[in-house]
Amino acid sequence: MYMTLKPGIVSFDWDEGNLDKSRRKHGVTPEEAESVFSDEEGFVLPDERHSDQEERQVLFGKSDRQRHLFVVFTIRDSTVRIISARGMHRKEIVKYETIKKDTDV
Repeated sequence: MYMTLKPGIVSFDWDEGNLDKSRRKHGVTPEEAESVFSDEEGFVLPDERHSDQEERQVLFGKSDRQRHLFVVFTIRDSTVRIISARGMHRKEIVKYETIKKDTDV
């Protein structure tokens, strides 16, 4: 089951180590990663493999630069804590585009 983002996100939070890692390893700035949360066609899946200590989720969406991004995050109250952000792999892009097409009205 695919979920959409719930309204009420008030702010974003980044761990300093992850902030630099996403930029250095993947070329994704904090601003671009945060912009994916505005993609109305984006979708969220649970990240069950990495949710040992807290509930993590994965957002598949397009940034304001029209790049397909994969963003791992958790929600703490009304704050989104971004854990990592990277470009989607080819299979992930196909999945995103297929789901987007299937949900068009």
